[in-house]
Amino acid sequence: MVMTIRFHLDENMHNAIAQGLRQRGIDVTTTADVGMIGASDRQQLAHATASNRVLVTHDDDLLRLHHEGMSHAGIAFCRQRQRRIGDLVLSLARIWREREELRDQVVFL
Repeated sequence: MVMTIRFHLDENMHNAIAQGLRQRGIDVTTTADVGMIGASDRQQLAHATASNRVLVTHDDDLLRLHHEGMSHAGIAFCRQRQRRIGDLVLSLARIWREREELRDQVVFL
């Protein structure tokens, strides 16, 4: 069974990224969409995992949780202010097109 990647953007990601993905028909939620503003990194990752969504983040604490062995549906990571919004949208859209899943993997954008 081919799975389609879905994304969840944490609260530090610009909303324009979600808008750009939605315009391309990609299923994406944001922290604000699901009422999790202020939730801990562990809670964010647990929510994304329970929803089978790749968590998109700038927060390197999520990399620490990955290295500690916390299971997840995938993490797409980019250091803050290193990529333009349009570039991030294109990178995430490419992942959506080319990958079936990212379970317990980290992708650096």
